[in-house]
Amino acid sequence: MPERTEPGPAGGPGIDARSRLLLSLAAVAVAFAAADTYVVVLALPDMMASAGLSSDELQRAAPLISGFLLGYVAALPLIGRLADLRGRTPVLIGSLAVFAVGSLVTAAAYDLGSMVVGRLVQGVGGGGLVPATLALVADLWPVHRRGLPLGVVGAVQELGAVLGPLFGAVVLAVSDWRAIFWLNLAVAMVLIAAIVAARSSSAATRTKAVVPGTVARPPPGAAHPDWLGALLAMAALIVLGTVLRQPGALVTDVTWGVAFLPVVGDSRWLTPLALGLYALLAAFIVRELFADRPLLAWRQWRETLQRTDLLGGVLLAVALAGVIIAFASADPEVATLSTDGGWWLLVGAASAVAFAWRQTVSQHPLVPRGSLRALAARGAIGVSFFVGAALIAALVDIPFFARLTIYGDSQLDAALVLVRFLAALPVGAVIGGVLTRRVAAGPLTAAGMALAAGGFVWMSSWGPDALRSPVATVPLVLAGLGFGLALAPVNAALLAVTRREVHGVVSALLVVARTVGMLVGISVLTTLGLRRFYAVAQSIPSAQSLCPDDPTSCPEYGEALRLAGLAQLEVVFLGGALSASLAAVLALIVFRQTSIRSASSS
Repeated sequence: MPERTEPGPAGGPGIDARSRLLLSLAAVAVAFAAADTYVVVLALPDMMASAGLSSDELQRAAPLISGFLLGYVAALPLIGRLADLRGRTPVLIGSLAVFAVGSLVTAAAYDLGSMVVGRLVQGVGGGGLVPATLALVADLWPVHRRGLPLGVVGAVQELGAVLGPLFGAVVLAVSDWRAIFWLNLAVAMVLIAAIVAARSSSAATRTKAVVPGTVARPPPGAAHPDWLGALLAMAALIVLGTVLRQPGALVTDVTWGVAFLPVVGDSRWLTPLALGLYALLAAFIVRELFADRPLLAWRQWRETLQRTDLLGGVLLAVALAGVIIAFASADPEVATLSTDGGWWLLVGAASAVAFAWRQTVSQHPLVPRGSLRALAARGAIGVSFFVGAALIAALVDIPFFARLTIYGDSQLDAALVLVRFLAALPVGAVIGGVLTRRVAAGPLTAAGMALAAGGFVWMSSWGPDALRSPVATVPLVLAGLGFGLALAPVNAALLAVTRREVHGVVSALLVVARTVGMLVGISVLTTLGLRRFYAVAQSIPSAQSLCPDDPTSCPEYGEALRLAGLAQLEVVFLGGALSASLAAVLALIVFRQTSIRSASSS
């Protein structure tokens, strides 16, 4: 019986079941990487203890989170461009492989530095999955049919945010924090094998964006990988994990322990086992150079890199890194920027200027000239920025409100309140994907962000006992549905007005804009909220005057401070409503002439 297909983009090849399978696998990978962003929140205290940090050294542990974010965002534009030039599937496989290596390093880490390196590598791999998957949707579906698959991709990405903390809680209940990353490694390897199998069995999934509307068949012999090279690579990874982890049973063994004794000095990287690792890596490189079909397909990647502006990618990565480090490593209770934040912003600004110059002189600019010529393309990036600035107000301050009012120090109960918001996000994303075929991008995005703004305004009126009432779930669900509704139309509008050969890089820029919006948003909104807190706190009588008999335990003073905290959150929620409203207005302006139902991406 022939396999059921439907027309592809621009009347091209049909979408068969295996192509759908590939997209499903890519979506699962995106969800898993998204979950990893949040799973560390619960594991952080145990990771800090393993690194020799106490609970009051939280600021030193911040790179465990900001490192992942740095890797996730800084390399995105370059990886998106590689997905345009090399193909979506190779970049998906490569990103998963990088994510797997990062998971291995993190799981076997022996100090804070090795943990941060592992998280950074994980972020690079996890971030690369998103633009390749979004561009894959555009390759496989015509403009007017992209809404639902884009909504599904957005839904599973947000679902990862819901499942991440739950996944972490389950694993930590039966094992330690390292098990989370060992499972990451296992899942990544399974997904790589599944994607390779799906690619090998379907020519339709070998689409390259540089040849619009065509499907490139895999080269002869591509289904037969270099098993010797794969064996050397796996052996190197196993030895790397052993060098990092140094299992006690092996180290103390009379026979095997010799492999862990340094030949010179006292570094684990100078042990016989580490020297064996270097030998395996050298053997793998030699095999790659002389194999007929090298595992890494480095000849094809060399050709791709020759058409990629690597210098431009580095300059843009440094510019984004400057923004991320300046804001993400700051203590919002002290200042909007970190201690050296001003210098990092200066470095970022200088790199941004250098990148802009590079764009004008490069033969192969990172963002091809004219890619963002359409108002809707530039506008989509602006809308994404304001969506991120609004979204972060919910992600950070809804749990904060829960702890401040009725849940105290219970992180789990506070997280469950946020789940009410997060659970509505993927539902809204799917609904938005369906409606994209019937409603224009501008009104649909504006309606979603108006819902989110309304939810924020409602939250700003919450009193100390608001969460005790089931009615409090209503604004949480409304806001979550609103954010979800906006995901698919913004993505669809951007892909509809840009050429197929740049879908990877423009999708990456969309994700970057949202993430930068989140960083800037949380810093600005928290600063404004704290100003409100200090203004209210100044009018509070001292504990000595309220409780002269026992000022060290004064419930009246504590209640007054709690009300000041609620005033702080009121400002943050209203700021989130303002950001959501700006996104709505901007969407109506920039998408007014964009029809996803009839737009051409030629």
